[in-house]
Amino acid sequence: MTSTHTADDDTEPTGDAEPTDAVDREKTTLTFMCVRNAGRSQMATAFAERERAERGLADDVEIVTGGTAPADEVHGVVVEALAEVGLDVNGRTPRHVSEATLAASDFVATMGCSTLELPGVDTDDWDLEDPGERPIEEVRPIRDEIERRVVALFDERFGER
Repeated sequence: MTSTHTADDDTEPTGDAEPTDAVDREKTTLTFMCVRNAGRSQMATAFAERERAERGLADDVEIVTGGTAPADEVHGVVVEALAEVGLDVNGRTPRHVSEATLAASDFVATMGCSTLELPGVDTDDWDLEDPGERPIEEVRPIRDEIERRVVALFDERFGER
């Protein structure tokens, strides 16, 4: 889902006038998906939201998350693991992601549960273990790897902080 934002400009263009600061910008859409949208993709989304906020990219980046067969709720151990690093996903509900949404994305990360190929869309399978029924001690390294990958994605696409 790409949206274009246009700044309002009431001035009329004149001859050799300098261009205005009004610029059309398209948002970059980053999508994080897995089958159940209850663990890895929720963690990636939370870290991406943090990166977007900390880098001041709210007007430039849209973050989408979903699954092909969404669960009823985010895994409790995922909520706990993210809370340990100051991210609150309590109360989020897994949702479905459509093929149209995926095709409209600029980047799609799957979490080890898909070999998705979308023409014109940059895709990457992060091949991560499912944290679903694991103890917190096994979820922390998965969480930390997801954080590392999300930060690297933002560094690559938007420049290092």
